[in-house]
Amino acid sequence: MGVALITGSSGLVGSEAVSFLSNSGLDVIGIDNNFRSYFFGKKASTNKNKIKLIKKFKEYKHYNYDIRNYTKLTSIFSKFKKNIRLIIHAAAQPSHDWAVKHPHVDFSINAVGTLNMLELTKIYCPDAVFIFVSTNKVYGDTPNKINLKEKNLRWDLEKNHKFYEGINESMTIDNSLHSLFGVSKCSGDLLVQEYGKNIGLKTGVFRAGCITGPQQAGAELHGFLNYLVKVNLSKSVYNIFGFKGKQVRDNIHSYDLVNCFWHFFNNPKKGEVYNIGGTRKNSCSILEAIEKVQKISNIDFKYIVNKEPRVGDHKWYITDIKKFKADYKKFKFKYSLEKILEEIIDYSS
Repeated sequence: MGVALITGSSGLVGSEAVSFLSNSGLDVIGIDNNFRSYFFGKKASTNKNKIKLIKKFKEYKHYNYDIRNYTKLTSIFSKFKKNIRLIIHAAAQPSHDWAVKHPHVDFSINAVGTLNMLELTKIYCPDAVFIFVSTNKVYGDTPNKINLKEKNLRWDLEKNHKFYEGINESMTIDNSLHSLFGVSKCSGDLLVQEYGKNIGLKTGVFRAGCITGPQQAGAELHGFLNYLVKVNLSKSVYNIFGFKGKQVRDNIHSYDLVNCFWHFFNNPKKGEVYNIGGTRKNSCSILEAIEKVQKISNIDFKYIVNKEPRVGDHKWYITDIKKFKADYKKFKFKYSLEKILEEIIDYSS
């Protein structure tokens, strides 16, 4: 079937994509230099995932390259050329907090690294499908301007609100506080759109929220549900930042996200943008997630609520995926929120 090239291949989305695409008949190449351990410390290392993938899939080829290194990337693209049919660009610096301390590194990875991948795709495999794992943080704090109602365990909207079922692609990315991470990801997002609409590559931008699953190397600065489970099982203390712990997220399992990619790969478009997430059905506040995890694990939960939220963080974000579902009608979710939590707890125990 050809070659699939995946950046961030040892991370949550990347490792899921390696498994999914290997089982689907593609020869898979992974690029990952385990920079997650540099961002968040040794406990966030993705080497465990890399070793598992190499052992499980004998045809899988792994390159310990940095996506900022254009020369190294060129050696891969020039070797496989038009045999590359699919590129999933999942490598990124993923943290608001980390970005503000290291803005040059953050921007060089999220923006320049993306530009490197697009240019090499244009040169060596222009017919390949290019999928970019973007983020809902490109909308900055605009979602926080929505009039929310405070409930017992969450912030929420009235049922007659236009965004009650979730935020769609009509929301503007302008005139908002993004965080430096949001800006660097937004730059990559726009580049991928431009290489589709202007240059003609088959590109898709997927603006995801909370991507989750058992393979995630959760850390305090990134990996909401996974890190929350780790804290609970270790009987440690979980820090909540702002919004009384009532901030809401919808959660999508990495398998379901990669399945979205698969549908796009089989019927690609040029420069298309999709908001992608678990929808209202898979939404929860931090307080609600704590209750669910505590019930499943049967371990008391200890947490501290800090008054100050993180810069650019969302008070409420649920994804409307109607646009994607309209274009890819056969897509169906495999994982409910409860199934996601049970899987993470089983894996982490």
